[in-house]
Amino acid sequence: MKKILILGAGTAGSMMANKLYKALNPELWKITIVDKDENHYYQPGYLFIPFGVYQPEDVVKPKKDFLPKGVNFVISEVAKIKPENNQVILRDGSLLQYDVLVVATGTVPVPEETEGLKGELWYKDIFDFYTFEGTTALAKKLETWEGGNLVINLAETIIKCPVAPLEFAFLADAYFEEKGMRDKVNITYVTPNSGAFTKPKATAMLNQLLEEKNITVIPDFYLMQVDNARKVLVSYDEKEVPFDLLVSVPVNKGDKAIINSNLGDEDGLGFIPTDKYTLQSKQFENMFIIGDATNVPASKAGSVAHFEAEILIENILSYINGQPLEAKFDGHANCFIETGHGKATLIDFNYDTEPLPGKFPFAGVGPMGLLKVNRANHMGKLAFKWVYWHMLITGKHIPISTHMSMAGKITD
Repeated sequence: MKKILILGAGTAGSMMANKLYKALNPELWKITIVDKDENHYYQPGYLFIPFGVYQPEDVVKPKKDFLPKGVNFVISEVAKIKPENNQVILRDGSLLQYDVLVVATGTVPVPEETEGLKGELWYKDIFDFYTFEGTTALAKKLETWEGGNLVINLAETIIKCPVAPLEFAFLADAYFEEKGMRDKVNITYVTPNSGAFTKPKATAMLNQLLEEKNITVIPDFYLMQVDNARKVLVSYDEKEVPFDLLVSVPVNKGDKAIINSNLGDEDGLGFIPTDKYTLQSKQFENMFIIGDATNVPASKAGSVAHFEAEILIENILSYINGQPLEAKFDGHANCFIETGHGKATLIDFNYDTEPLPGKFPFAGVGPMGLLKVNRANHMGKLAFKWVYWHMLITGKHIPISTHMSMAGKITD
């Protein structure tokens, strides 16, 4: 019997386990998935916990509930990958052999990478919201915080869900307004980017929104250290930004096992060199990478993992059958962006096409508006939680085009 091994049982890994189990003969192929955590976290929900929209229990479920019974689920930490031997070494020293390896190990925030970020003020006046521990601690802080300088800072540009820091700023504006204390809070968005986002049309629209909401943007700020004693951010060119409450998006890196196995790309962040179209490893033909673990120039977002999975299942089956890898991922991503007060906007783009205005998913009727703030987009964002638990990670078909469509988009 041949073996498929999947590393990581998060969004991408769970999707691939379900898709592969449905596609392959269980008498010929054994599928094993490895993850160190038995709980599955709905990470898009982390954004809403600090503002009381979701409670912690809304975003946690057992991983085993979303994996096929015929898939072997191993709860263990991966220590090292030895692709030259088709082996994975677990933390307890045991070995797993494979014929095909799918790496879905994701990315994690590493506050230790920045001097002073995880210092004496960590989880007192400095918080992240990209972890379950961070977002729940921040929720408790906001309940009693009396105001001052709220700073949202991106330590790096390569992060999971690139729009989430902006969403946090918009939701914070609405939250404090609804509490009747917006005049007591100065919100500052500090980013290494030259604007609110990386794409021109979206950046122009989002910059305008930030200005309307009286949120100050400090661009081109490359964080060097956090001075806990003085409560200031310090950039490499010695600019300083004071804070009373810092919401940080730390440096993101690939899984330790990727770094320990020397499989990461040359920038040292631990993301695996991946063919951006086929999602096959550039080094090992029987290794495929999906989601945040790749170094492809697409957003590290759940929608990207979804569209990648549709491509990857085709290419893995082609590889198994000795056929060319003809399915191509176009970098498709779409992201709802919460803007506060029960409204949101939506962006849809790929490797070659920036976010454009228009209607989504159906030309002329929408009902969602691209680069437009409306209620329908917000309802779409909230509805995604049900879609995530019941369709996405279980590998069911979702009626949205895998490849980005120009239908409904305005190009002028």
